[in-house]
Amino acid sequence: MKLQIHDLCKQFDGHLVLDHVSMELVSGHIYCLMAPSGTGKTTLFRILMGLEHADSGEIIVQRKTKEAGQAAAEKVADWQENETLQNLCIGAVFQEDRLCEAFSAVENVLMTAASSMSRAEAERELRELLPQEALNRPVATLSGGQKRRVALCRALCAPSDLLILDEPFTGLDAGTRMEGIRYLQKKSAGKLTLLSTHQEDDIPTLNGIRITI
Repeated sequence: MKLQIHDLCKQFDGHLVLDHVSMELVSGHIYCLMAPSGTGKTTLFRILMGLEHADSGEIIVQRKTKEAGQAAAEKVADWQENETLQNLCIGAVFQEDRLCEAFSAVENVLMTAASSMSRAEAERELRELLPQEALNRPVATLSGGQKRRVALCRALCAPSDLLILDEPFTGLDAGTRMEGIRYLQKKSAGKLTLLSTHQEDDIPTLNGIRITI
């Protein structure tokens, strides 16, 4: 999948937040969006998720239709414009955790996971990020860092074509941050992943591509 963003603009109360933003993003990569606070990162994410509308500009979603060429090394992908943002499945981590705090970590993951995921499978996923004793307690009783890991697991276990992660490692210490990064790398393989971060070190650790707006 290829996501092309052309000249996207957005303003609030006369203040220009996104100023002709353009970029091209392709599945199979982790794109790390770095920009100072207040420069429109979250607004861009909300537009991609359909929670805001751009004032102008264009977003094109393309799917790979076939490969042409005689030798594998020479193959060039053909693309066809056959999708809209509304048709994409998007897994998201917001700046806020947005968990259902009366429910357990396992129940939060199962809320957005594919219907085929069992409770045992959800527990196995969460154990990559959390201790066993945290899995079936109400999320309200977990620490801030544990809640963040539940939010990350929930997003990565949901069926998705596109992952949008707004500062997904906020509140994690060095050890749990690395666990989150490894989990993200495993679960995002082959997908289009766009995340924001203020940590320069995240980019090489994730084998990511730095982008700015």
